[in-house]
Amino acid sequence: MEIYKYIKIDENSRIPKYQQIVDQIIENISKGNLKIDQKITSINRFSEEFYLSRDTVEKAYSILKERKIITSIKGKGFYVTRTKLISKVNILFLINKLSWYKMETYYSFLNSMGPNSFVDLHIYHCDESLFLNLLSKHKKAFDYYVIMPHFKTKDNQHASTTVAVSEAISKIPKNKLIIMDNGKVPMDDNIITVYEDYENDIYNALNEGLEKISKYKKLILIYPQKTIYPYPKRIKHGFKKFCIEHNFEFDVLDKVYNDMVLIKGDLFITIEEDDLVHLIDQIREKEFTLGNDMGVISYNDTPLKALLGITVISTNFKKMGEITSQMILNKEKGKVKVPFKFINRNSL
Repeated sequence: MEIYKYIKIDENSRIPKYQQIVDQIIENISKGNLKIDQKITSINRFSEEFYLSRDTVEKAYSILKERKIITSIKGKGFYVTRTKLISKVNILFLINKLSWYKMETYYSFLNSMGPNSFVDLHIYHCDESLFLNLLSKHKKAFDYYVIMPHFKTKDNQHASTTVAVSEAISKIPKNKLIIMDNGKVPMDDNIITVYEDYENDIYNALNEGLEKISKYKKLILIYPQKTIYPYPKRIKHGFKKFCIEHNFEFDVLDKVYNDMVLIKGDLFITIEEDDLVHLIDQIREKEFTLGNDMGVISYNDTPLKALLGITVISTNFKKMGEITSQMILNKEKGKVKVPFKFINRNSL
């Protein structure tokens, strides 16, 4: 078989021989020397050709099978099963919803990982069953599993995890697991965790903007109680903590209602884009001056909010992706909190 002229085992290398086999088969698939569905030599023949123990070759083939790079067909032998995932680092990336800021994190992560990686993106829509199915389908196939854990309960409340999710995540080897965005999944510190601290983030960001916020009489948080993609209650807790500490009158509403009663001196903090748009439309219709008569702060920055001059409190989503990728590339472990900032613009 042609495989023999491509494989070279270095007797003097400190890399284990089984790993040399794995790396060289992957490299030759990447180069196109081995094609998808191409048959490769048997374990016995390989060990004879390279004067290796059968156990060494069997271990290499077992790793390649776990990663779904090769497959065995009873009575026929071993075959190459995939080519697109062959790279130095293969990553499964699971996010809970499709949004501009989630995708900014993803693209930042992708760019920072560089060309020697393959990142397979899947969206599980905060659904426990879909998440578990995706994880089960792709178990043992990837070098790393990046997970943004946000789930919804039966009554559409936010949950950082569930019993079934925690059990499934615990089966991922610690050196392959990365928790991103939500640090409230109970795991030990010997993994990569790059997270937002929802309660303290909003509390600290509002404190950054206290001087501007102080001119308003009442603060109103628009926090959706039941939505397709529920938000952590810690956002609401941080908001209330800020208001109580600084003696602000405050309220929490679940949405921006039609014909909302707007009073001069109100400051609204919106989370969802639809509520932001609906609110600004009503402010304009009632001829209030945004940033003077009435204030608006939006949660999570986007280019459009920057263009329209909307004040925001926001995670640095680009930084989240960069930090995570660098920790993978540098083989670091531990918890890192992502910067969260108050960005003042014309709406305050």
